[in-house]
Amino acid sequence: MAEPTTTTTQGTIQSGVPDLSGPILEYFRDSDTSLDLGFSDVLGVFSSVWDVYVIVAYIFAALFMYGYVYAAIRTGSLNELLAESIKTQERLYREHFGQEVKNNRWQEVLGHIESQNPNDWRLAIIEADIMLEEALGQAGYAGNTLGERLKSITPNQLQSINDAWEAHVVRNKIAHAGSDFVLTQRLARDTITQFGRAFEELGVI
Repeated sequence: MAEPTTTTTQGTIQSGVPDLSGPILEYFRDSDTSLDLGFSDVLGVFSSVWDVYVIVAYIFAALFMYGYVYAAIRTGSLNELLAESIKTQERLYREHFGQEVKNNRWQEVLGHIESQNPNDWRLAIIEADIMLEEALGQAGYAGNTLGERLKSITPNQLQSINDAWEAHVVRNKIAHAGSDFVLTQRLARDTITQFGRAFEELGVI
């Protein structure tokens, strides 16, 4: 026996089977509106994401700049520490391998300063001045003369620069004024002490 059928405007379907054509048609009729609302929502989400991205990008840019400046400062500090370490190592090397020679020369200067002869005091100061010029040249300070080298040095580079300057001034008075310059043993000893401070920092003695 054949199953009863129901005739509709859309065709013939078997009895007892749900008719889905209505909801499907309704969905397609409303599809344009649904797509419009979905696209607007996507634009809104994208706009919000973009705002967050811009904020995050600014934060990272600021952090990058801070890191760059900090790294530059740290690099300068590390370079100064490295230069100081190299100077210390050079001084220790000279002390270990060249101690006898340099001590002999400095000991001669100290011997002259303890003499009772004013000419020996003058000789001690002149010899110490020569040692200082050689030491600054070996240390790499610029200048053709001792005066030029002293002018190019800052207290940050050589803490005893003022002592070196004052000692060099005494040497110039001895050289230019000759016997007219009154050199006492007290002044001579103070001058040699000033040379000594510079030599210790330079690693000469």
